[in-house]
Amino acid sequence: MTAPSAPSAPSAPSRIAVITGASSGIGAATARQLAAAGYRVVLTARRKDRIEALAEEINAAGHQATAYALDVTDRAAVDEFATAFKTVGVLVNNAGGALGADPVATGDPADWRQMYETNVIGTLNITQALLPALTASGDGTVVVLSSTAGHGTYEGGGGYVAAKHAEHVLAETLRLEIVGTPVRVIEIAPGMVKTDEFALTRFGGDTEKAAKVYAGVAEPLTADDVAETITWTVTRPSHVNVDLLVVRPRAQASNTKIHRES
Repeated sequence: MTAPSAPSAPSAPSRIAVITGASSGIGAATARQLAAAGYRVVLTARRKDRIEALAEEINAAGHQATAYALDVTDRAAVDEFATAFKTVGVLVNNAGGALGADPVATGDPADWRQMYETNVIGTLNITQALLPALTASGDGTVVVLSSTAGHGTYEGGGGYVAAKHAEHVLAETLRLEIVGTPVRVIEIAPGMVKTDEFALTRFGGDTEKAAKVYAGVAEPLTADDVAETITWTVTRPSHVNVDLLVVRPRAQASNTKIHRES
């Protein structure tokens, strides 16, 4: 029996990893773990103070991090950002999020539009802008952090589900279109993840509604769980492409089937 492959250290041309939405949650956890794996991480998010603090933390730990304030929905800003990095090895498309849980009949079109802009157009913007650099590295990886919402619908989730389905299709189509180039396309689709901000943002800061999402669930996924999954896929040997990895807590069998303890 062949022994399992050990994580591969990033080569010099591909050791730069750009993480969007790195100011908190999964993005921040991924930055820490990729930095520990030997990557120079470039932290992007709108909240400059947070990514600067995280970069200081990572650098103090003996790793390499750079903070760059960026709104991925601003194409001009994204294009300017891309000019600073001629070679990038990894792009982690993490920026996104959910707004509201209203039914289709009463959902706010502005929320739907904002979710599509952030989750889909933001991913499109930064992927298009960095694809030449990822290709030039000779060993590039695009990670799209979608969601189980991109693989199954549920009531009250129409806008978010639609955006995540689109993000899934973006990843799937890109993989077809660039096959034969030295760039992998990986999709990670997490289920229930408990972070400080996701549910709170979705419900407009309503802590009671946010808490109900996780009520009775003994161990939802953590940001570190998802970051570890991302890091594992990125550090596989170059010829190994993890097309799609769905990760849920044990208590969640589907988007609508969740075990909650009384």
